Amino acid sequence: MGKEVIIKYETANTTFELIGDASLAYDYITGKIKDPLIVVQTEEVFKDARKGERQSEDKIKKIFGTTDSAKVIDQILKKGNVPITTEQRAKLTEEKRKQVINIIARNSIDPRTNAPTPALRVENAIQQAKVSIDPFKSANEQVEEVIKKINMILPIKFATAKIEVTVPPESANRCFNVLKQYGMKSQQWLKDGSMQAVVEFPAGMQSEFYDKINQLTQGKAVTKILT
Repeated sequence: MGKEVIIKYETANTTFELIGDASLAYDYITGKIKDPLIVVQTEEVFKDARKGERQSEDKIKKIFGTTDSAKVIDQILKKGNVPITTEQRAKLTEEKRKQVINIIARNSIDPRTNAPTPALRVENAIQQAKVSIDPFKSANEQVEEVIKKINMILPIKFATAKIEVTVPPESANRCFNVLKQYGMKSQQWLKDGSMQAVVEFPAGMQSEFYDKINQLTQGKAVTKILT
């Protein structure tokens, strides 16, 4: 074991603490290791680790829905406060910031133009609004709050794009798997051998979709926005 630390998670006026390794805890929350039990010195969950006071099974079951050690420890590590260095915190915060930006850019449009929202514009809006990113919360948990804070600077609307695409016969086989990746809802073969399909995916991915289809068909695909 490396440096021993107390990892604390507080919710519903109840405290849950673990005794674990600082470096391993950081590796776990950043996805470098998968087994939460490797992180902790003991599988015991405490209400006060310094005093050695264990948390009751009833409260553990109430909050986590289980008393399975691996599942409970996983949630405490992911939701709790893991003591990390300033450098580690900065790195983790930057990783979460990029994830938040990517989620917003891939799923949103500008409601004024219905055009996809470029990641750079999202990043600039976050900086301008001085939005703080929590290194310990998942990116998905933070997206809604971030949008609220940047909406005055950059109007954002989450939407899906539904597109009809027709690809020429010579490109049909090459395009089939790509169309499936973009949520192909229906597909039919036309009399001339062309393939016509309807795809539906997050609206922010439109530019990426058009680039791929045009590359595969040498610009011969015909597309039509349905919604």
